[in-house]
Amino acid sequence: MKPSYDFGSQVRVIRSLRNDGTFPGIARGTLLVRKGSIGYVREWGSFLQDTLIYQVHFVEEDRIVGCREQELISGSAPWIAGEFQYGDWVSAALPLAIGGQPVVVAGQVGQIMDEIRDRQPMSYVVLFDGRLFQVPEVALAAQVCES
Repeated sequence: MKPSYDFGSQVRVIRSLRNDGTFPGIARGTLLVRKGSIGYVREWGSFLQDTLIYQVHFVEEDRIVGCREQELISGSAPWIAGEFQYGDWVSAALPLAIGGQPVVVAGQVGQIMDEIRDRQPMSYVVLFDGRLFQVPEVALAAQVCES
């Protein structure tokens, strides 16, 4: 495992980070850092020998948070906030088809599995009924799911 970011590198977190129970003194689920926030790498290490974790100091929030590499991009990289993030529940704003064949009906509920930021318009990988689809942001609507 070779880290992508050096000590002192400016990085941006691409999703909101909440306390998973490992941040002391703050209730589980509490927002720690909003997506788009800029921080600086203080150090890095591995978790379970296969996951890089960066210790990032978010100056504006005055908070040091552990971040996985896939949660970070370079601070100088173009930033598109996007409406959704990993784990959000969404619905198809219109029917989706592949080769003219309908695969997702309008209103069908799915879950965001990944964000594709290097294209315009921004798109997402969405899980609908056990299948993954790349869907442009304009074809999705926020879904409120009750627990």
